[in-house]
Amino acid sequence: MTASTKYIFVTGGVSSSLGKGIIAASLAKLLQAQGYKTTIQKLDPYINVDPGTLNPYEHGECYVTDDGAETDLDLGHYERFLNVPTSQSNNVTTGRIYQSVIEKERRGEFLGKTVQVIPHITDEIKDRIQILGKSGEYDIVITEIGGTVGDIESLPYIEAVRQMRWDLGEDNALVIHLTLIPFLSAAGELKTKPTQHSVKTLMESGVQADILVCRTEHELPEDLRVKLALFCNVREEAVIQAIDASTIYDVPNLMLEQGLDKVVLKKLNLESTVPDLTQWNQFLQRHKNPKGEVTIGLIGKYVELQDSYKSILEAFIHAGAENEVKVKVEPIHSEHLSEKNVQKKLSHLHGILVAPGFGERGIEGKIAAVKYVREHNIPFFGVCLGMQMAVIEYARNVLGMKDANSTEMNPKTSHPVIDLMESQKHITNKGGTMRLGAWDCVLTDGSIVKDIYKSDSIKERHRHRYEFNNTYKEKIEAAGMKATGFNPETNLVEIIEIPDHNWFVGVQYHPEYKSTVANPHPLFVAFVKAALNFKKENNRVSMAQN
Repeated sequence: MTASTKYIFVTGGVSSSLGKGIIAASLAKLLQAQGYKTTIQKLDPYINVDPGTLNPYEHGECYVTDDGAETDLDLGHYERFLNVPTSQSNNVTTGRIYQSVIEKERRGEFLGKTVQVIPHITDEIKDRIQILGKSGEYDIVITEIGGTVGDIESLPYIEAVRQMRWDLGEDNALVIHLTLIPFLSAAGELKTKPTQHSVKTLMESGVQADILVCRTEHELPEDLRVKLALFCNVREEAVIQAIDASTIYDVPNLMLEQGLDKVVLKKLNLESTVPDLTQWNQFLQRHKNPKGEVTIGLIGKYVELQDSYKSILEAFIHAGAENEVKVKVEPIHSEHLSEKNVQKKLSHLHGILVAPGFGERGIEGKIAAVKYVREHNIPFFGVCLGMQMAVIEYARNVLGMKDANSTEMNPKTSHPVIDLMESQKHITNKGGTMRLGAWDCVLTDGSIVKDIYKSDSIKERHRHRYEFNNTYKEKIEAAGMKATGFNPETNLVEIIEIPDHNWFVGVQYHPEYKSTVANPHPLFVAFVKAALNFKKENNRVSMAQN
């Protein structure tokens, strides 16, 4: 289509929580649907090398790529929209930039020169932005710059954008600026001043926005668009309304209606055609017109912040659409669960998912939840720590190992059914040292999971340090819980299930990371289907009793 890669930069003003990631993903979807090979990367202005050491309350979930990068959760949106895997190159932080420059300085690569923000830091940023473009795999690279224009942390990134636009020429790079148009209910009007000031701040750094995307709760009248175009020095057609949507999956169609893709392609001197959104709109049709509803309990310890389990919540949306049901996810804090109240909190549910996490807080509540659903034949899905809790609960309450535990929670337990991986025992640094990325898993004949995946082997993404202790495998299997997925190289147990249960599956990996609109994850699809069947059977029994 084009000999050279085109670059689109997405910046944000006033508030950093405007949805730059969704706008970037939606634009990428429209470009992809016109045949352009498109990818998105995120530049994060914090000094952490990656979000792997951040508490979920700080930054939402940590997303993991196939190649083992711990990244910003926006990369999950990119993959869910585009159905194309991201990598280490798709997420860059200030910490990683400075780390790289300092390592080069220590190796003497700057020939004794004084190392400065300009040109050394900005050159490193430019190199990272262009890694994907120079790979030859993409026609268009969209770069989302985290934070807010005017923040001191963002200045080197904005300067790098200024230089890149100069280097590449106006046909090869453009800037989209996302701003807020607040509505003052007392005055009954929309206000453009925050957008004007935001654009002015961007221009003070030498960058002129080519396109304004205006977040708003109300339709933008024509006169307001004209005013914004005049005062912000953009074409009127380049003032794009981004009105609040009922679901993020509506945004590509909203941007299509506004002509965002046409404006972008025109500015990049590329041909514009009608995007093929057939599959996308079929998904939306099923998502918005469910034929039933199931209620799933999400048992976790970060439930106050929805972004902590973003990929899980989105995977339920994909699986719900596939089953033509609405999945109502009920967050339940594991710290507030106990043997005394577990029936009251869980008995109305059609399935529970015990979520991933780290540390001792809230694990007894998770174990109580697992015990309840196991004994009451309610569909159960355990992810990472959730699988480990299932193993601990089974060892305690079926095998009678009363103090069975993970050495993460109790290093002195006499029954360490979950233990630190051998490869982890001499690691001292926390960042980027877990078992990360996609690993092979061989599935056992006759298992639930093999029937679900319809394959002998799979490749799933991991993020953990602790594992099923194979010393206890024989005893646990003899009691009825089966290990049905193994890593072929290490023999690590990846999957457990209870064949005699309604639907009971625990996985050491994170299936939610690979669920997309185009390919809902088969485990989530099967779990939602099991919950639906459980609900139907319960209703049938209730009607028979009446």
